[in-house]
Amino acid sequence: MITVIIPTYNRYDMLVEAVESVLAQTYSHFEIIVVDDGSTDQTPDLFHSAYPRITYIYQVNQGPASARNRGVRSALGDWVAFLDSDDLWKPDKLEHQVNALEHHPHYAIAYTGEEWIRNGKPVVQRNYQAKYSGWIYPHCLERCIVGLSTVMMHRSIWESVGGMDESLPAAEDYDLWLRLAWLHPFLLIDMPLVIKRDGHPGQLSHQWGLDCYRVKSLEKMMSEPLLISPLKNITRYELCRKCEVLIKGFQKHYKNEEAEYYKQLKESHMPAHIHF
Repeated sequence: MITVIIPTYNRYDMLVEAVESVLAQTYSHFEIIVVDDGSTDQTPDLFHSAYPRITYIYQVNQGPASARNRGVRSALGDWVAFLDSDDLWKPDKLEHQVNALEHHPHYAIAYTGEEWIRNGKPVVQRNYQAKYSGWIYPHCLERCIVGLSTVMMHRSIWESVGGMDESLPAAEDYDLWLRLAWLHPFLLIDMPLVIKRDGHPGQLSHQWGLDCYRVKSLEKMMSEPLLISPLKNITRYELCRKCEVLIKGFQKHYKNEEAEYYKQLKESHMPAHIHF
């Protein structure tokens, strides 16, 4: 059985559409857990009336990482899949993943392509947004190439890395993929089986400064004693590159203390022969 985990916060209308996209799946052996991270809209009423068979968990607002961890702890399935409440699944999403994982049993995590919609209009995917199969760690360093709503994974590998880092208010998915991708290969199902709805209020993914959290994740990987040297070298390079972006951004906004912090951090990691 698959446990589908949907974290949400004050997205009543979009949440209904997300839930309906799961209920419309051609693969039917799943349970749904909605973790409400402190909504103040009509969300709590929805699951007492329209969806009584869906497991609904309410918690005081603690952020999306906490909500997803809570969902996994409550899961009955050996496999978990995630759907953000502003995204949608196409009807055959789970079926394609189940079939692919049955044919490739050495994989414990599979993800798919995405179809992006911004303000109701399709968005053309750029070359730099390409996705990869296999050992994808190097591709995960620059940006988050794995859409969380596309992922299905065996619960054991989520638990083996301790789930999501709840200290991160954003970029928690980027952090998770780094911690998983050097240990496990990812199976790509190169089909747009998830609809990403972009451009609505409340999204964090386009705000400047998210590299602050990504740098924390890269520092975490640099402190991993078992990370092999080639991977550590490219991790170091990306950490220094992101620090340089942050330095310039903070200097532009006259935040000299923050700029100095990242300057010192970059210098502590940057080999003498690397210059930006």
